[in-house]
Amino acid sequence: MGDTISRTLVLAVANQKGGVGKTTTAVNLAAALALSGVKVLLIDMDPQGNASTGLGVERSERYNGTYTLLMSGQPDQDTIRQTAVENLSLIASDIDLAGSEVELVNMARREYHLKDALVRSPLFSGYGLILLDCPPGLGLLTLNALVAANGVIVPLQAEFFALEGISSLMHTIELVRRRFNPGLRLAGILLTMFDRRNSLSGLVEKDARDHFGDWVFDVMIPRNVRVSEAPSHGKPVLTYDPRSAGAEAYQALATEVLRKEAIMIPQQAATPPATTQPATTS
Repeated sequence: MGDTISRTLVLAVANQKGGVGKTTTAVNLAAALALSGVKVLLIDMDPQGNASTGLGVERSERYNGTYTLLMSGQPDQDTIRQTAVENLSLIASDIDLAGSEVELVNMARREYHLKDALVRSPLFSGYGLILLDCPPGLGLLTLNALVAANGVIVPLQAEFFALEGISSLMHTIELVRRRFNPGLRLAGILLTMFDRRNSLSGLVEKDARDHFGDWVFDVMIPRNVRVSEAPSHGKPVLTYDPRSAGAEAYQALATEVLRKEAIMIPQQAATPPATTQPATTS
């Protein structure tokens, strides 16, 4: 990634299909890792801005965020917001981000704008992990995320057509690896909205593990009403209801990611902050 953030892991959370738990995973994995002591930056790359909503940033307050980062390449201290979760910062999705793909089309190095910004600015050097919440689709915003990332986490909903759409994403990842980012790799496939009472979920799990093997995370995210409720309160589920099945699953996912990616937790942050600390709206 360049000298400035050479020790920082950058992971994109991507799936061209919507409604698979992509943003939910980005927000809650970021929160779980932050509560484990990792200094995390979540960048909301989706014009819908659901990750920003899920961390309590009102739409009227979204300025100097991802759009500014992509277009100017020169973020300042106000571009990065501290959230109510200790160790978790956010670059919010601005209202102008929706038009950025049109603007990027005719710009030089259009695929590298995010990577260039991350490499050039010293503001990003202190993070252990930068997590990119991609929009659904495979446009220039997602492409910028894949070019900037070291790895991709792919949420996969446990439903009948789950595996059909993933092939085009895998093809895109391979194309990006060949043309723009040789270091890009699949970091893992995450089964979401898993219901053990439904035999179809079990069949999807079997198909996914048969097809992708160890690429599928051991942890699966269950269907859980608390996970669905949390964004309306501007909180990750880990602070909204830390004892819920959803919160426990995302904490287990964070543990698995820490192990697989060998993310180092600073010594002074080895004791996780209490997950019962309430989050406040920014």
